[in-house]
Amino acid sequence: MIWLYRISALIRKELQILLADRQSRQLVIIPVILQIIIFPLAVTLDVKNTTLAILNEDSGQVSHELSARFAAASAFTTIIHLTGAAQIQQVMDNQDAIAVVWFAQDFSAKAEHGLPGSMQIILDGRRSNSSQIAATYVQDIVNTYFMQAQQTQGQAPQTQLVIHNRYNPNLDYQWFILPSLIALILTVSALILTALSVAREREQGTLEQLLVSPLTPEMIMIGKAVAVLVVGMFQASVIIAAAVFVYKVPLAGSLALIYASAVLYFLALVGIGFLISAVCATQQQAFLGAFAFMMPAILLSGIASPIENMPQWMQTMTWINPVRHFMFIVKSIFLKDASIGFVITHSLPLVLTGAITLSLAVYRYRKRFG
Repeated sequence: MIWLYRISALIRKELQILLADRQSRQLVIIPVILQIIIFPLAVTLDVKNTTLAILNEDSGQVSHELSARFAAASAFTTIIHLTGAAQIQQVMDNQDAIAVVWFAQDFSAKAEHGLPGSMQIILDGRRSNSSQIAATYVQDIVNTYFMQAQQTQGQAPQTQLVIHNRYNPNLDYQWFILPSLIALILTVSALILTALSVAREREQGTLEQLLVSPLTPEMIMIGKAVAVLVVGMFQASVIIAAAVFVYKVPLAGSLALIYASAVLYFLALVGIGFLISAVCATQQQAFLGAFAFMMPAILLSGIASPIENMPQWMQTMTWINPVRHFMFIVKSIFLKDASIGFVITHSLPLVLTGAITLSLAVYRYRKRFG
């Protein structure tokens, strides 16, 4: 167990460096607090090119005409036709559609006789802003249809539109942004602190001292990664506490699953950070390298704009982006109580990214420093 003692000594050394002075401690805490205040209040989204699911239990003309108009609308580029109510859960859980329109069996019959017909819109509350806009599109199409029917038939059929928001009943935008903020904070902490830690050792000339010590390159990377992980988990805990106790975002799922998936996500980012530091000679280069990766990764995660808005080649490229996967996982745990099987399945890209980048980083350090 001598290797464990050596790694723990390195972890203590890294934490002492990270938290050595008041300014360093403030840099760990203040940015988190500022983002908790600013992001839930300032960030907004727009939506286009959305996918709509339709469950039509009615065989009448009115429902088919409205379905055709939904398909022809520029707001909905893809229409998924469901055959039963049991499919709604799967479509919403997998985010295959931003909304589901559900026509009751007697919708057309009632509408044609001037009676209120039942039509529901089930929205994905995890994407509260986007789903609300999608509901507005549906309402506009329905209203336009009945206004035209009134002009041609002299009497307008009536309909009763009932909207349900899954996972976010009141469409509170803070329910969306605060779980996403966990991914953003960990991204900044893991990339910058990891990349700078090795570059700092190299600039100060202490990296060679570590390499001639009993510590192997793997031990050095583990020690530095664990130290940064401690800081990252503390920051994540601050955000979770603020989300639950300050902004009253309900934690529907398991807190343990959030931390477990955060560790896997952190390892993926640490591997990227070490790989960046392996090719950089100074702290300035390491910071610029981390920033060059971080900004596109955040923009391609779906937080700034829906991934559906992006070109198809860019949507495909986002599958190698660990930020996208973890953001989807943490929102699913927070808002819809995702199962452990769901988390494991969607964590596989994080595990793969971590394994590849950490292996490449170790290979690079061994080749460069022997």
